[in-house]
Amino acid sequence: MDGELPAEPVAEVGIATEVADSPQSAVAVITEDPSIVVVDVQSDSDSAYYTGDEQSQYRESFLSSVREYRFEHGRRYHSYHSGSYQFPNDDNEQDRLDMFHHMLLLVTRDQLHLAPIKGDDLRILDVGTGTGIWAIQMGDAFPSAQIFGNDLSPIQPTWTPPNVHFLVDDVEQEWADLQPYDYIHVRYMAASIKDWPSLVKQCFDNLKPGGWVEFQDFDTTCRSQDDSIPDNYHVAEMLSLLRGACDKIERRLDPGPHLEGWVRDAGFENITHKVIPLPLGLWPKDKKMKEIGAYMMFQYTEGVEAFILSPFTRLLGWTKAQVEEFSEKVQRDAQDRRIHTVHNL
Repeated sequence: MDGELPAEPVAEVGIATEVADSPQSAVAVITEDPSIVVVDVQSDSDSAYYTGDEQSQYRESFLSSVREYRFEHGRRYHSYHSGSYQFPNDDNEQDRLDMFHHMLLLVTRDQLHLAPIKGDDLRILDVGTGTGIWAIQMGDAFPSAQIFGNDLSPIQPTWTPPNVHFLVDDVEQEWADLQPYDYIHVRYMAASIKDWPSLVKQCFDNLKPGGWVEFQDFDTTCRSQDDSIPDNYHVAEMLSLLRGACDKIERRLDPGPHLEGWVRDAGFENITHKVIPLPLGLWPKDKKMKEIGAYMMFQYTEGVEAFILSPFTRLLGWTKAQVEEFSEKVQRDAQDRRIHTVHNL
């Protein structure tokens, strides 16, 4: 799903500041207007610029806090705005996410983007960048562009192309970087966003006139072209339970079917909507679809615990032992070649 921003000006947002008459002392001004941000005037510095020590103090404090990961049932989870994202960020999960990225490149025939972006000196944002693999590859593909990736977890590599930058940010809050972008990429944010229409509107508001946004996400409904899905299919049961757990915290598991409507409601023009079937398992005859099916199967065999451990124990009251027993049933059904499941992207 991609959409182009109409060529019209974007409203500017300003922040008011208040400075005391005397610059010789630090000030605390109480105001009834929460939009007023008061300037703290430092009397012990003649420089108009922040010192390295000042910046380092806050930088190290912030990095320390976001890297104080939370551990639960043997898995590692993010600490920044803890609970906003229900899934782990440890090495096993990063491997799964990178595998998923490679699967999507198969689906899109090695295209990192479907929106018709072009030109030099582009500003590109990857929302929920995860391991940063997409942003890094885009940095190589567009060397004159500036690529930014944001995420709740600072798990991205430090060795990156010089035009790729990562920041810790919550995309459902006011965005840290208010300079508009030429292209915004939002992929695989299922169960991560509480207010999708607001996020889509933020993308609209933070694009340059004529800019593009691209959404890629899921409908996890289990479908079959030959009615081969049995009634006691544990993959479908797992997704139904996960959907209910996500509903409890108002984070939609299946944003895919709603993307086109949200994009239209936000005011985008020149909208393209595609639905791509993703088989689960090795049953397809076509070689490429069989490879995609293998990647999808690995998502369940290797990733089912990551999907359900936190939501099921925190939100549904399951024990870890119950999750492990149920995961084995999901893994077994995901590998049953007699069942020809398809999800939609």
